[in-house]
Amino acid sequence: MANMYYEKDCDISVLDGKTVAIIGYGSQAHAHALNLRDSGVKVVIGARVDGGSWHAAKADGFETMSIADATAAGDVVMFLIVDDAQPAVFEAEIRANLKPGAALGFAHGFNIRYKFLTPPEDVDVFMAAPKGPGHTVRGQFVAGKGVPSLIAIEQDATGNAYAVAKAYLAGIGGARAGILETTMHEETETDLFGEQVVLCGGVVDLMRCGFEVLIEAGYSPENAYFECVHELKLIIDIVNKAGVTGLHTSISDTAEYGEYVSGPRVIPHEETKARMREVLADIQDGTFANAWLEENKNGRKWFYEQRAALEAHPMELVGAELREKMLWQGDTDLDSASN
Repeated sequence: MANMYYEKDCDISVLDGKTVAIIGYGSQAHAHALNLRDSGVKVVIGARVDGGSWHAAKADGFETMSIADATAAGDVVMFLIVDDAQPAVFEAEIRANLKPGAALGFAHGFNIRYKFLTPPEDVDVFMAAPKGPGHTVRGQFVAGKGVPSLIAIEQDATGNAYAVAKAYLAGIGGARAGILETTMHEETETDLFGEQVVLCGGVVDLMRCGFEVLIEAGYSPENAYFECVHELKLIIDIVNKAGVTGLHTSISDTAEYGEYVSGPRVIPHEETKARMREVLADIQDGTFANAWLEENKNGRKWFYEQRAALEAHPMELVGAELREKMLWQGDTDLDSASN
């Protein structure tokens, strides 16, 4: 069983007298910065001078600097800009400005795992990864709770990397929920795999196929949307709290029987696992990571074509119309991916 850490295992006073430089001010970064400040930690923000993140951080009352200056000021430097931009920014503004003995942190192991950037040997390298979007990290903290998080130490140059990483996670609220020890290698591969085969790739295609089959059979788009898209949240909320066996106590026996009868027909077990293994192999050998960086170098033409096609899909158009008519239409709690 992997190690789990809680507030009793973390000493946030390790950060006393230290400056934490948060690089970026997007989804995760703003939540980390606000939570750390509320925990009594000195925080500065590093962002593109006069950019959107720069002004957003200033509006929230943070001392805001260029990325180079914030790095130089930081005893702990948390690198929270998007994965594809990290290598270039690291070489241009961070590497030369890291203090010997500083701690360099990430919320995802992508660039370390695939060696798209290599930190100097005289700094600690850690991962502090809340398993939730930024608005949840902030909202749970304000509510006195926390988001379960992962911790990993890639490089312990000072002998103090674990203490710093645990203190950081305590400062953003992760220790309130539990901190699971892992490695940046394992986190990267399992995270990419989960996103691609289940959480994003698998679920989105499953919803889209179900919606299309009902529409093609002559059912109303509204009912198709409710049954194949909208209700997914209700199911996942139960699974999140009580597991699949808990779900079975909340649904009808008819639904549970249908799960056993039809689930394997829609997703043939061994065939699906074989295809998943192909996806995992591409993640493990770097094929996916290199393809994604190449897509970015080419201006993301294919990526944006796929996004536009999905945005124009009837499932999305019908969903937008239905959501406008629902009582939660004013909700604005979705994170932006920008940094």
